[in-house]
Amino acid sequence: MHFLIPAAGSGTRMKAGKNKLLIDLEGESLIYWTLKSVFSASSTNWVGIIGQPKDKNLLLNSAKEFAQKVHWINGGDTRQQSVLNGLIALPKDAKKVLIHDGARCLINPELIDLCANQLDENEAVILATKVTDTIKIVDNEGFIKETPDRNYLWAAQTPQGFLVDRLKKAHKMAIDKNWKVTDDASLFEMLNWKVKIIEGTYSNIKITSPIDLKIAKLFVKNPS
Repeated sequence: MHFLIPAAGSGTRMKAGKNKLLIDLEGESLIYWTLKSVFSASSTNWVGIIGQPKDKNLLLNSAKEFAQKVHWINGGDTRQQSVLNGLIALPKDAKKVLIHDGARCLINPELIDLCANQLDENEAVILATKVTDTIKIVDNEGFIKETPDRNYLWAAQTPQGFLVDRLKKAHKMAIDKNWKVTDDASLFEMLNWKVKIIEGTYSNIKITSPIDLKIAKLFVKNPS
């Protein structure tokens, strides 16, 4: 399985003053923990990190023993452009790809393998969890408009997996139509292409704020 990891997080919300994947979590960088999980998955055989050139040496140095196993890919101005750069950089024989946020450093390797296996039967898959909170749709003035049935609501995570040819086609169509999205599954949705949900775990958090880091420390110290 070919794996792409967007790793251009600025760390603004973390008040880190650097790429957030360089933040320390129990003695190792976030990117180290992410790569440890990715390489622990039996399906992983090729990994590309997509980031800004200025972060290359810092990220690779912090990745320690994994640095020699990954392929560096220069990112674009947006996540969408960065992923496209990653797709272009894949080996020509790549048929399937998993795309995973670098800041989701607690991903279970078994879930990575599950996503990879589900691509044998689906063109696109996405890891997600059922929403447990009651969600409100609110108008521009701050008043509740409606309460959607949470039985149909899922919180998207990564990895998201795709057949490479289909995802490349989706990105090309997005350029032609000037679509802007924040995740690749959205491109498939806009094209009315099916995306299969795979139930993930609530521990697969994306570290975006200081409180997330505190939660991650608990999981690292007490893995389930």
